[in-house]
Amino acid sequence: MSNPGFFVILMLIVGLVYVLVGFAQEMTKESTPILSLVLAIASGVLQIIIGIGLIRISLRFCDNEKGEFSDLFSCLPLFFPYLLASILYGLIVLGGTILLVIPGIIWGIKYMFFSYLIVDRAAGPMESLKGSSAITKGVKGKLFLFLLALMGINLLGAMALLIGLLATIPTSMLATAYVYRKLAGQA
Repeated sequence: MSNPGFFVILMLIVGLVYVLVGFAQEMTKESTPILSLVLAIASGVLQIIIGIGLIRISLRFCDNEKGEFSDLFSCLPLFFPYLLASILYGLIVLGGTILLVIPGIIWGIKYMFFSYLIVDRAAGPMESLKGSSAITKGVKGKLFLFLLALMGINLLGAMALLIGLLATIPTSMLATAYVYRKLAGQA
């Protein structure tokens, strides 16, 4: 990673935003439930927008470009395709999970890169899911092990009084973007 300080500051800012919005929502839950609902919706929208931006930043770092804080909000036109694809992805994984868990895991891995295809190639919802299916063909077992490794790394980061997550989350983001770039380049 060419600029670890950038990622530490980025994670602190993102975490602070999430905590503040969550705190405001929790504080208004009892007294003004309508405001709490509005804050919950705003929080969901903000999480999607920031999630898209974090993917953009991770891909830029993989391409040896410098990430910028403005990248967090640079993909606003991708919000609705990302939202629709996320809903479809969630329904696919839920359907697979209902079918005895294992299909849910397989389908979760099969379509895991839909968001990267939306951010990287401005793919539509269906196109991103089909593209993810294509690039993960034949490597689902390796991706499963990769995801287990990321979970282990982040668990260790959490066990280090959560401070370790400042290192493990950016590492996980960059590792996932790198794997996407490798798979997308081979497809």
